[in-house]
Amino acid sequence: MRPVVLCFSGLDPSGGAGLQADIESIGQAGAHAAVACTAITIQNSQQVMGFESVSAELLIAQAMAVLDDLPIKAVKSGMLGTTDNIHAIATLFKNNHIKQGTPFVLDPVLVANSGGSLGDKETLVKAFVELLPFATLITPNTHELRALSGETDLHAGAKKLCQNGVNAVLVKTSHDYETGDIEQFLYINGEIAHTSIVPRLNGEFHGSGCSLASHIAGKLALGMDLVQAIKDADTWIAQALQHADRPHIDDPKAQLIPNRFFHLA
Repeated sequence: MRPVVLCFSGLDPSGGAGLQADIESIGQAGAHAAVACTAITIQNSQQVMGFESVSAELLIAQAMAVLDDLPIKAVKSGMLGTTDNIHAIATLFKNNHIKQGTPFVLDPVLVANSGGSLGDKETLVKAFVELLPFATLITPNTHELRALSGETDLHAGAKKLCQNGVNAVLVKTSHDYETGDIEQFLYINGEIAHTSIVPRLNGEFHGSGCSLASHIAGKLALGMDLVQAIKDADTWIAQALQHADRPHIDDPKAQLIPNRFFHLA
């Protein structure tokens, strides 16, 4: 069968982010997504109203059912919701249920693009310390990078995370500026490995970070090297955003939903 990516993330009823974004993005990368749901959220494309996390026991049971059945070639995590869930996933790596060397893309979700809470930020940051060393790549936005590293400067923050055991950090500056092109940089083992300038599109997008991280995971599952996987994902997500769908809301600032099937339009 196609290479399988095991995803840990929350259910977004709007389908813009979370598990549906993972499934569609990984499928478009040429891999198959298997999902372990971390939480049920109450949200639409514009805001998060609430969420209820699953228990760590239920999360482990979901993951083990997949691990016992399918050939997992990569792992991706997004919203985890609780420290217990973060610890549970770390335990899967520590106990070798997820085989050593399996590519793992960790999107350290702390808040939604709309600003809605997806867990207690400070508590989650402390818990991520246990999980970060297992990641092949982490994809924080600038707010998450500063929270995880304690550094204001983005390059200093990425270097610090690498010094603390993170293999690679991919950062985009889209959250720091409202205008101008978006700088993207990748640190591997504390050194700059790739930089690029991404043209900024008009509008805000719901689920763009989930989609990018998941597409990278899909490409890694296919055996692609990290830098090429990121380049391919950048090209793909740019087109998904260019063809994004506008919700039926009479607000020019409403968040758009990436069209991950733009090639069918």
